[in-house]
This record gives sequence, structure tokens and C-alpha cells, in this order.
Amino acid sequence: MVIPQHVAIILDGNGRWAKSKGMPRNYGHAQGSKNVERICEDAYRMGVKYLTVYAFSTENWNRPSDEVSALMKLLRNYMKTCLKTAAKNDMKIRVIGDVSRLDEDIRTRIGELEEATKNNGGLNFQIAINYGSRDEMIRGIRRLARDCRDGKVEPEAIDEKLFEGYLDTRGLPDPDLLIRTSGELRLSNFLMWQLAYTEFYFTDIHWPDFTKEELMKAIEQYNARDRRFGGVKEEQE
Repeated sequence: MVIPQHVAIILDGNGRWAKSKGMPRNYGHAQGSKNVERICEDAYRMGVKYLTVYAFSTENWNRPSDEVSALMKLLRNYMKTCLKTAAKNDMKIRVIGDVSRLDEDIRTRIGELEEATKNNGGLNFQIAINYGSRDEMIRGIRRLARDCRDGKVEPEAIDEKLFEGYLDTRGLPDPDLLIRTSGELRLSNFLMWQLAYTEFYFTDIHWPDFTKEELMKAIEQYNARDRRFGGVKEEQE
């Protein structure tokens, strides 16, 4: 079985999972956070080298203020536990997204986490926080435009490879497999440039119930796909 090098996951359904159990939405987010740690370990043991999760989008600020506050509190706590988990499992942590809108203490913890894990050789774990793919591309285009204005880049030199260096995911391979839980069938502004040739897997399972066995199902589906990257494979006689 071929294990995808890079798996991206849209962590969906925490609130609905909690509601189904008669619990508040914040309880679902807390359980979903714990599940991230479990799936990180499972994915790495299976042979996945890069795992990117969609934790908080640029649109999530539009949720009720109490839920946003709870998510930020959960994020603060996760930064602490993530450091311990990273040390235990030799994970390299990287946060993608526009962190400038986050509170200063969260930005500080992100910086400390990235610095403390930068030389780790295990799973490369990317967390998308205040991330939106359109926002990412606009921010990248602005930086590229400034470099063109300052004479650092010639417009004729711009190609896909150069532009990718201005994205939050610079240096990372594109995802081979995207998983979205909880039955939704859309990208929700996640990694739209990077997912150009990615295989998609959608499941009705809510994120807190997504297990190692469910991850294996997704990988089995991935292996059943014929990845041509826009080309045509010769038919076998």
C-alpha cells in the first residue's frame, strides 16, 4: 500500500458531534483538539511525513463571540500540550495563516513552539490558524509585488515555483490526500492553490469520532485512485 506523503484534514463536525450528545459546542472543540493529537501519532506511525490541519479559518471570527473566545482559550492550552507532544514524538510544528490578528501571548507561544521543534525529525505538523487560502494568496501577491517594485524580482521570472515561495506553505510538498469530516463537500477556502492535484476524501464521520481505522479507510481509497496529474497513462494490453 502506498502511504500519502502529505495529508491535509479539514477538522469538521465538532459542534454537531457535541450537540448530538447534548453537550455545548465548546465541549466538541475540546474533544476534537484531543483527537488531533491521536491522529498525529497514528498518521506518523503509518508513514505519513506531513500532516496539515485546518484549525481556525479567517471566516471563523464571524462565529458567536463566546465561541471564538473559547476557541482562543483552547488554542492557548493546545500550544502547551502540543509542545509536550512534539517533544515526545519528535514532531516539527509550523503554523500557517495570518497570525497578526491573534493576541500577543498566542503569537509568542507559536513562535516558541516553532523554534523549539524546528530541528525535530519526525512528523512535519502544520496547523492552519486564522488561515484562508484567498487571504494567503493576496498576502503572497503583495509581497511579490513589493519585491518587483524594489527590483528584487523581474516580472518575467514569475512562475509557479517562484510564486509558491511567497505562500505560507513554502518549502512543503503539496498534499496528496485531503480528508474532510462531517459530510460537507467543499474546500471552505483551504489550500486552494496547493490542492490542485490532490485526491479528496469525504466522510460523514464527525471529527471527534475520526479514528485510526477511519484514516486507514481514507488511505485505502487514495490507493484506489488513478493519479494522472493532467496526463494520460498508456492503456495496458
